[in-house]
Amino acid sequence: MVGVSVAHQTARRERDRPALPRVPALAVLAHYLVGYRRTWRAGVFSSFLLPVLTVLGFGVGVGAYVDQGVGGVRYLDWIVPGLLASTALQVAIGESTWPVLSNFQWIKTYFAQSAAPLRVGDILGGHLAFVLFRVFTTGAAFLLVMAVFGALRSPWAVATLPVVLLLGLAVAAPTFAFSSWAPSDSYLALLFRFAVIPMTLFAGIFFPVESLPVALRWLAYATPLWHGVDLCRAATLGVAPQWSIAGHLLYLAAWALVGWLLARRSFRRKLVL
Repeated sequence: MVGVSVAHQTARRERDRPALPRVPALAVLAHYLVGYRRTWRAGVFSSFLLPVLTVLGFGVGVGAYVDQGVGGVRYLDWIVPGLLASTALQVAIGESTWPVLSNFQWIKTYFAQSAAPLRVGDILGGHLAFVLFRVFTTGAAFLLVMAVFGALRSPWAVATLPVVLLLGLAVAAPTFAFSSWAPSDSYLALLFRFAVIPMTLFAGIFFPVESLPVALRWLAYATPLWHGVDLCRAATLGVAPQWSIAGHLLYLAAWALVGWLLARRSFRRKLVL
């Protein structure tokens, strides 16, 4: 009788528990959006003013010393698609490093979410969705700045938005895995120093990859950023990319898939007892 009573009470608690949304990850996304509603003003600089300064500094300033452009294209028009892809990558990695580490080690938000009726995939997917939201809004603002400076030469430029979303996922997912594993934030500084900065310098943003030595050229091809840069540049200039569009997309999707699997495995090890 005691066992039946306990089972009855448990069933009643389960029945009275508030129902989750059809997609629980949306509840996690809503949590981050509510917090961002109070802090979005701090991101105005990176979302709007920083693209303006970047275009002025590199596209207009440096471009004034590049007389013939690159491949017959004005240097401003050639460089800004790469800056768009680079900005999307930096936003994605910035939102996937210290915020993830702090959710595990400092404020422990992930543990609170796992105590609710949320699965590991919901926690990870909701946070990744917020990162993609940040990438999309920043990319849209950068695209608007490019239009103001007359650096868009094709209506296909709007295709850069889904490209930067895929690029953001391709770098955010493996960064989630790394940040959830990192014992301390010093490892995140190493990530920026030995991965993000070299990738930004040698992925074809400021000069053609073909001018690099063969070994460095293939290292550039291996980075997800180069594939995003090539797609964005092809879209804004209205030309064919150096590699096939399908090849670029599949390569970025592979990074995203492997990163998701690694991140989910790392999250499960820490959150599931």
